[in-house]
Formats: sequence, structure tokens, C-alpha cells
Amino acid sequence: METRRFGRSGHRSSIAIFGGAAFHPLIDAAEAEEALDLALAAGVNHYDFAASYGAGMAETRLGPWLARHRRQVFVGTKTGRRDYGSAWAEINRSLALLRCEQLDLAQIHGVVDDDELDAATGADGVLKAMQRARDEGLTRFVGITGHGLQAPRLFYEALERFDFDSVLFPINPVLFGIADYRWHAERLLARCQERDVGVMAIKSIARGPWGDKGKRWHTWYEPWETQARIQQGVNFALSQPGVTGIPMAGETRLLPMLLQAAEGFTPLSHAEQEALIAASAGLEPIFA
Repeated sequence: METRRFGRSGHRSSIAIFGGAAFHPLIDAAEAEEALDLALAAGVNHYDFAASYGAGMAETRLGPWLARHRRQVFVGTKTGRRDYGSAWAEINRSLALLRCEQLDLAQIHGVVDDDELDAATGADGVLKAMQRARDEGLTRFVGITGHGLQAPRLFYEALERFDFDSVLFPINPVLFGIADYRWHAERLLARCQERDVGVMAIKSIARGPWGDKGKRWHTWYEPWETQARIQQGVNFALSQPGVTGIPMAGETRLLPMLLQAAEGFTPLSHAEQEALIAASAGLEPIFA
């Protein structure tokens, strides 16, 4: 599988990144190990988790496996806390559950609006806990993540406030069909390249909101579910300048198709990207 440099970390990350959101509460230990082993065998060497994933169980599932494979992989986790005290406690809890002494990447999770960014980066915010964790060797790097239509604009502003090592935000053809979102996303990607910031692109295979449809997957949005459409989404996200990799969707049953798409990645030309954006114009964005 292709690898790309993950910004100033210098790590050569696989373009497919294991997304810990796939470990929903119904995943047992054996299923988790099977998925992790499948990804590792395919060349995935970057694992991205969060304290909140799987109703708090995802890190518990990763821990025993990570204890055996720590030297083989780059591992990151996230805290959704916004204040210093609870964030510091959660970072330490994550380290205990993951059975490791140091994270490669600790991330501020799920920043969706200006008020949350202000709280996170304030005098007694989570960023203070992240800086302490880095200073004390509990993490090597610090990042920021989020969803929603404001994410690219917010993270450009976040990089003005603090020199984050990575950002994670949504990229897919439907979202790039929204002129304002695309403008801010492309501006953010350019800034990340200027500052050598690693970029993870999420929601690459999102088709749209579930709406009134019955859910067939453990994802909060409806994903594409054919190999051809998944390949298109993966090709599009990985063709954006500066993107290191894509955390895979929150569903282990989709993992084989996503791994196949990463292995078969083909860069899209500008014309091919524009055609895919135009073809997605009739689809509803996953964010209101």
C-alpha cells in the first residue's frame, strides 16, 4: 500500500488509516482483533482512535493488540473534553487503556463552531492539557479534528492560534460541490502544505444522510457500498493536495472494500475531479 509523509511528524503513513470509530459497542474482542490484523496485513500502519468511540470501548479493544504491535504502528487518539482538567484526565485514561506510555498523536476532538474553538484554545482549555502532554512526553504531536460545514474555516483559524501538527476534516465530492466549503477546504490544504501539517480526510465514502432509510451499516451517515463508488470516493479524497490518508469508515464490514480501494488508488486529474463533483450535485450533504 502507498505511504505518504504525515506532515512534520516524518512518519510514512499508509494512505488507508484505521479509523477506531469502526469499533461500535457491539464489536467484541475477537472481531476487533480480526479487523486490526486484517488492516495490518494489508499494510496499514496508522491507527486513529478517540476516547468516545464505541461508547468508550474502542480503546479497550485496541489496547491488547497495540501492546503487541506498538513498534509497528503510528497511533493517535482524541479527547472531546474542552477544559484542561477533564482533558488531562482523559489523556491519561487513554494511555492506560491503550497500554502504551506515549501516543504519537493526541487530538482535540470534534470542534464544530467558534465557541468550541474558543473554549478549546482558551487559557484553561484542552489545548493547555495537550501542550502539557507533549512537554511531559505523553504524546509526540498535537492535532485538531472536526466535522460539519465550518470545519475547514475553523481549522484555518486554529492554525493561526496554535501550530498544530495535524488536522482531520471531511473531504468528498458532495461537500466540494458547496462553493464556500470548497474554498475554505482548499485554503486550509494550502496552509497545511505551507506549514508541513499532516492532513487526514474523513467521510470520503459518504453518500448522504440516512434520513428515513433503514440503517444497513453502523455509520451515522449512509456510505457508498459498491466497490466502484468506494473507489471513486477514495480516489477523490487522496487526490487533494496535502492529504496524507483517509481514516476508514466506522464499519468493520466495509473494511475489505476500503482496503482494496486504497490498494487500487489512482490519482484523479483536475477534469476527473470536476466531473465527479458535478455528478454528485444531486446528492444531499451529510451536514445540514
